[in-house]
Amino acid sequence: MAVGILIITHEHVGQALLDTAINTLSFCPLDAAVINVACDCDIDKITASAKEHWRKLQTGDGVLIMTDIFGSTPSNIACALQTLGRCVVVAGINLPMLIRVLNYPHLTLSELVAKALSGGREGILASPEPQR
Repeated sequence: MAVGILIITHEHVGQALLDTAINTLSFCPLDAAVINVACDCDIDKITASAKEHWRKLQTGDGVLIMTDIFGSTPSNIACALQTLGRCVVVAGINLPMLIRVLNYPHLTLSELVAKALSGGREGILASPEPQR
């Protein structure tokens, strides 16, 4: 068993990130699913879909739920899943965060949360100005 990954974001952000990560790694080492939340979505319908995805991904080791903007509709849907049990929500998903998580499929849920946070923070850099 391993931790499942559920990505809940605005429109197609999550799918693009997952597709790019899989293309970079050449495979997806963890079971993952994406829920795209449109601006005009039916929140109850999307929440029901998110719960179903959580059930499929929850194989005993937990589910890491990643979302884009804390406090947004996708984030609120993600946070509502925490009542189901064994899952953690991390907001601010970016490509370095996702690739870091996928590179450590053997880790526990709490260890993957730490990897997600460090990958997100350490993946944000300013390029030095070229010397003239």
